[in-house]
Amino acid sequence: MTPPATRRDARADHLLTTASSPVRHARARRAARIRFAFAGIAAVALGVGGAAAITAAVLGPGVSASAGMIADAAPRTTPVPLPQAVTALPVPTLAAVAAIVDVCADAAFVAALAAGDDAATIAAAGGAESFRAAVASGQAACVSLGDPARVWAVVNKTRPFEPADYRPAQLGDPSGMRDISGGALRTDAAAALAEMAEAAASAGAGQIALESGFRSYGTQRSTYQRQVSARGRAEADLVSARPGYSEHQTGLAADVTACSPGCIDMGGFGGTPQQEWVAAHSWEHGWIVRYVEGRTDVTGYSPEPWHLRYIGRELAAAYHEGGWESLEEFFGLPAAPAYVG
Repeated sequence: MTPPATRRDARADHLLTTASSPVRHARARRAARIRFAFAGIAAVALGVGGAAAITAAVLGPGVSASAGMIADAAPRTTPVPLPQAVTALPVPTLAAVAAIVDVCADAAFVAALAAGDDAATIAAAGGAESFRAAVASGQAACVSLGDPARVWAVVNKTRPFEPADYRPAQLGDPSGMRDISGGALRTDAAAALAEMAEAAASAGAGQIALESGFRSYGTQRSTYQRQVSARGRAEADLVSARPGYSEHQTGLAADVTACSPGCIDMGGFGGTPQQEWVAAHSWEHGWIVRYVEGRTDVTGYSPEPWHLRYIGRELAAAYHEGGWESLEEFFGLPAAPAYVG
């Protein structure tokens, strides 16, 4: 008598050898698809692994492992489920791989950059997030974050103006907007601020006024010295920039306040309907709140809900969508909590 196990084996062999050809082909096709999917995932994983050194700058703050993003560089202790299809990989992972590309090797990008067209330069990079990722990862050596004429310029306590007495080529007043000190802004920033103030009023948030805009090197020297006289140098450095280090000198920074109808001191701007609207919507008009709560160790300044910085609609949208809270982190720069020397 044939043992039971042997009979089962024989029947299994019989089923395999007598199965119809279409069934065998279907199984073969399924196996091929599975091998292809795993090969694709492995290829992307290798790409991301090769970019591990830049993922912190590329993926941004607060990334979540549950959302399919890289949370940190530590080894995982629990299995991570594979995506159902290679085409369903999360966007931040693909962005990390794309950041490896050197945008400065692209002729259209270089041409737009040389022409001084910031919007065209960002578009040639594939959009604001691709531009940011390339800069933050070090793959955009032709882009200078120290050029005060570009909307992406970063000025802080370790990045002074060069030349120290830089002055924007074109300055103008924000049309139709209340201007307390008679300050001006770079023309593109002035138009965007006036548009933002009109949008806030239309939304029922109240009137927003410009308290202070462009300041020359000489004006900032006087402003800073007044703070030193009133507070001492250490405290002054938390609330006022030294001459040659102020964002206001770019013409892209604006201190705003609330008026309804009388205007309040900008120190009381926090908590007003205007401030809450600005915090939620300024990015829609190309502005960000530059010095926020909890980032003094990065920016070097105490929170200033009234201090806005114009970086253009494209970059501001990427800044907002990425949950960034400082330009230093946005562009992968070192923290600048204090002056050097």
